[in-house]
Amino acid sequence: MAGAVKVLKTLRNHWKKTTFGVCLLSWGGNWLYGKHCDNLLRRAACQEAQAFGNQLIPSSMPLKKATVFLNPAACKGKARNLFEKNAAPILHLSGLDVTVVQTDYEGQAKKLLELMENTDLIIIAGGDGTVQEVITGLLRRADEAVFSKIPIGFIPLGKTCTLSHTLYPESMNRVQHITNATLAILKGETVPLDVLQIKGEKEQPVFAVTDLRWGSYRDAGVKVSKYWYLGPLKTKAAHFFSTFKEWPQKHQAALMYLGPTERPPEEPEEKPSRPPLYVRLYRRLRLYWSSPRKEIPQEVTPEDWEELKLSTIELSIATRNRQLDLTRTEDFMDICIEADPVSKGQFVNRGSQKMRDPHVCPEGSQCIRASRCILQLPEGAEGSFGIDNEEYEAMPVEVKLLPRKLRFFCDPRMREQMFHAAVQ
Repeated sequence: MAGAVKVLKTLRNHWKKTTFGVCLLSWGGNWLYGKHCDNLLRRAACQEAQAFGNQLIPSSMPLKKATVFLNPAACKGKARNLFEKNAAPILHLSGLDVTVVQTDYEGQAKKLLELMENTDLIIIAGGDGTVQEVITGLLRRADEAVFSKIPIGFIPLGKTCTLSHTLYPESMNRVQHITNATLAILKGETVPLDVLQIKGEKEQPVFAVTDLRWGSYRDAGVKVSKYWYLGPLKTKAAHFFSTFKEWPQKHQAALMYLGPTERPPEEPEEKPSRPPLYVRLYRRLRLYWSSPRKEIPQEVTPEDWEELKLSTIELSIATRNRQLDLTRTEDFMDICIEADPVSKGQFVNRGSQKMRDPHVCPEGSQCIRASRCILQLPEGAEGSFGIDNEEYEAMPVEVKLLPRKLRFFCDPRMREQMFHAAVQ
C-alpha cells in the first residue's frame, strides 16, 4: 500500500512528464492496434485469394497471364511498398502468372505498352497519371482493336485516384481499399468505360478516362502544394494569391461541337460458334457463282456542327464515368463552360470546392452534351491543360468520345448499385 501511495505522489509531483508519457503510450497503443487490424485485413484477403488459386483447371489450359504496370514513384515513393505488402501476395496466391513491370521515368509506360506481348489481364498500380499513360500507350498501338478488348484492373496507389470512386466502395482504411481493388480483379466483374481521344495538330493523340480541364481553377490548384506550411489554409491561399497575377481572369476560345449519338447495342462477349465445314463450303460456292451485287451509293448526311465563341474562367470536358449509367441510350461527354464574371471571394470559395470535386458545375454555367468537339485557342493562349490530372501544353485540340472503349474490373457491389440506380 505504501508503495502505491509513493508512486501516485511521484506521478503527481511530475505531472508534466506523466501527461507526456500517457499521451505517448496512448498514441503507441493506437498505432499498434492499427497495424494489427491491417494485418487481419491482409490475412483475410489472402485467404479469399487462395480459394481462387485452389480451383482446379484442365491440364491443357495455360495459366492466365497478368501484366502489372507499377509506378513506384506514386504516393511520394510509397507505391512499391504498398503494392508488395497489400496487393502482390493476393495476386500470386490467386494462381495468376504475374509479371510486374516497374516504370523508371514519366512517360515510360507509353513506350512499354508498344512492346507488350499478349496477355490476359492488364493491371495498373499507381494513380491517375499511371492510368492515363497506360491507356494512351495501349490505344496508340497499331493493333489497338485487339488489345483494347483486354480487361484492365486498377489498384489505387497514387495520391489522386479518381477512377477508384467509380470502381470500388469508399473506404477510409487504405489497406482495405487496396485489397478490395485487388480482389475485384480476381472476381472478374467488369464495366465498360468511355475514353476521350484528345488530338492536337501535330502531336500523337492522348487518351483520358476522366476529363480535360483548362482554366484558372486548375492553374491555381496545381500550386496548392507550394503553400504546405499554411496547413488547412493552403488551398484558399493558392487561389487567393493567384488573383494578384491578373484579374479578371478570362480564357477566350472558339468551340465547335456535335450533339450526342445513339448508343448501339452492346456486342456479345462470347463469339458465336464456328459453323460446320459443309456449311462453310456451301456459302463459299454460292458466293463464287452468284453474280456480283451492285453497290447502291449511300447518301452521306452532313454533320451538324454548332459553333460558339466563349469567354470563361474555366472549361472542362468530362466523360460520364463518374456517374456511370449502364442503361443509357445516348453517348456523350459533358462540356462545362463556367461564367467568368466572378468576384475574388467567389473564386476562392469555388476553388476550394473544385479541389474536393473538380466536376462541380456552378450555377450560371453553360452545360453542353457532345460526342465530339474542336477547341480553337487564340495565339499565345496562357495556361495548361489538365488531362486526368496530368499537365499538358495548351493548344488547339479535337476531343472525340470513344464510348465503351475499355473494360475495367470493378467490385461486384458497385456494379449492382449501378443497375439499381438505373432502374430507379
